[in-house]
Amino acid sequence: MKHRALLPWAALVISGCISAPEIVMVDRATALEEQASGSFKDVEQRLARAAMNPTPVPLTPNQLEELGIQATPLVENMSKTPADRVDDLLRRHCVGEGKEGLLVNTRRRCQAGRMTADDVALVERVNRSRQQLWKWMGSVRPGVPEDTLRRRWQQAHAPGVVCGGWVEADDGTWGEKKC
Repeated sequence: MKHRALLPWAALVISGCISAPEIVMVDRATALEEQASGSFKDVEQRLARAAMNPTPVPLTPNQLEELGIQATPLVENMSKTPADRVDDLLRRHCVGEGKEGLLVNTRRRCQAGRMTADDVALVERVNRSRQQLWKWMGSVRPGVPEDTLRRRWQQAHAPGVVCGGWVEADDGTWGEKKC
């Protein structure tokens, strides 16, 4: 008897009265998705135009050197001693060894760059140190005139001046030290 009650249900299922609902697939975006995605064509064109702006190409350090321009270092060289800095200033003719034994500011003839405030302070400090040295030398040798002490010091100091450094001759003319 139980089997007879299931028989009409089985007939309905087999006949197709009960079926799964039809699924419809849409391959287009919804209106909200279309608004959210937007059109970026004008933005893309502006970016493309900006990327094509011609600009000058930087020169290499070798090309700058060929033009007579000293390239600025990418990293500040912190290991230079004050003596190295003075030698560099002498080579660039920004400072010269004066005939009286002091460093002389010759900025107008400076090649490749300019003197910084630190360079000016360094020159003043070196000149003060030299004057203090001459005073001390005068106290050690009280009978020797200061001019004689300066000349002797300068004669001993001259061989140590860097090659190519700017030096004042006895007649007041300036020139590079020959080595």
